Amino acid sequence: MKRVRKAVFPVAGLGTRFLPATKSIPKEMLTVVDKPVIQYVVDEAREAGIEHFIFVTGRNKAVIEDHFDVQFELYDTLAQRGKGEQLERLQRLQPAPGQTSFTRQQVPLGLGHAVWCARELVGNEPFALLLPDMIMQSEKSCMREMVELYNETGSNIIAVQECDPAEAHKYGIVGKGETVHTGFRIDGMVEKPKPGTAPSNLFINGRYILQPEIFGILANQERGAGDEIQLTDAMLKLEKQQSFFGYHYRGRTFDCGSPEGFVEANVAFALSRADINERMAGVIESLLGEMKPAR
Repeated sequence: MKRVRKAVFPVAGLGTRFLPATKSIPKEMLTVVDKPVIQYVVDEAREAGIEHFIFVTGRNKAVIEDHFDVQFELYDTLAQRGKGEQLERLQRLQPAPGQTSFTRQQVPLGLGHAVWCARELVGNEPFALLLPDMIMQSEKSCMREMVELYNETGSNIIAVQECDPAEAHKYGIVGKGETVHTGFRIDGMVEKPKPGTAPSNLFINGRYILQPEIFGILANQERGAGDEIQLTDAMLKLEKQQSFFGYHYRGRTFDCGSPEGFVEANVAFALSRADINERMAGVIESLLGEMKPAR
């Protein structure tokens, strides 16, 4: 059984829900408190033992590559000004030489196509897939728990969370089978089921560990919903050949692909910071007291 060493981050999306902010800044570089969204996701992968970070990018995304590069002038300035704590923090977040790779999706053909674009960099080994719109907040990272389940099963792993059953038609939903170690066997997957037909209320939350055979399926995958190559369609085919297991994640997930989720993430992470939580709690309480009905 091969170890999960690599992670894929699809970051080619345009972020149209955040215009005009994303006209010149990639949505993945918008900050939650003082870190870009993509940094939270990479940190989660690193905590899980990931060694190689693969970014599937598009046009106007070069700033993501710059963010993970060494900035000699900045480091030197911080050192000369005695900003040792800030310098140490930046260096701690810095991937080692050779740990990051970047490839272009070039055409917007969906998540499945973005994953397929990373095939040469991943090679013939299992890999983690983390959707950068979704950032997690929990004591132990979601991906770390998933890697531990993978080490027990050696198969495909999907992280899921509970949703309101009335909202299940909005998500990819899995069927829950027998309990296995810290997870369960997935006995079915359906993308946006018709209301009242979902096999459970467990939705796929944007974290995966997949076997490399998914690339061969994606290479010949027909376009599905939205006229795009859908990852779920390929996983349904792979499910006929290999087992899938679910990890029931019980922490908080923030959808930073939506303005509401992005603001919620900023509030939650600010309140979790020991250095600013008291002030932020007071500010939020004051704003709530002054809030007037929206026109």
